[in-house]
Amino acid sequence: MTGIDSNDVLVLRTTDAALAKVMELRAREDSAESLALWVEVSGSSGGAYTYDMYFQATSEARPQDWSDERGGLALVVPADSIAKMRGATLDLSRDLLQGGMVMQNPNQPAAPAGASPAMAGPPVDLSGDVAQRVLQVLEQQINPSIAAHGGRADLVAVEDDAAYLRLSGGCAGCGMATVTLSQGIEVAIRDSVPEITRVIDVTDHAAGTNPYYEAAKT
Repeated sequence: MTGIDSNDVLVLRTTDAALAKVMELRAREDSAESLALWVEVSGSSGGAYTYDMYFQATSEARPQDWSDERGGLALVVPADSIAKMRGATLDLSRDLLQGGMVMQNPNQPAAPAGASPAMAGPPVDLSGDVAQRVLQVLEQQINPSIAAHGGRADLVAVEDDAAYLRLSGGCAGCGMATVTLSQGIEVAIRDSVPEITRVIDVTDHAAGTNPYYEAAKT
């Protein structure tokens, strides 16, 4: 199958930086030349899709899957992920908070039913020890960094082992907000506040008015 799907939209692009990194990783695999990079939607978190990326034989792609080739690398998106990824771009992060690959995807999952009470209403009591330590991490480590993107992260609730955050400014509506949360903010909070094992984004990203995107080099 060609890189353009039935809707005349390229399903998945890669920047030059991401392509170079993937090729470097593939070179370490056995029978590297026969392997494609497979990318599929694995679920959702914080109002955005999450992904699985792995090397698998190009020959295993089915006719209904989407496939393309760029710079000697075959790309495959399984059929059930095509609609969720149409128009996405795989990039290599240049943000200190976002190590590794980032996916810029214009598509978003449907809002889940029965969202946490932390999604709405005024902030709850944040005077507890755990909440105060989370706030300290946000103010001393996280917000000074994402302020460079016009963004801010605020703690709105702590429930059991979960911290609920609301992103604002440049982070509201950001195509990489989930990556920022999982690879940067969540790691920093869990390292400093071991009582917290889950960090949940309750931002209404659909209402973002000034989303920040890293420029893609295509």
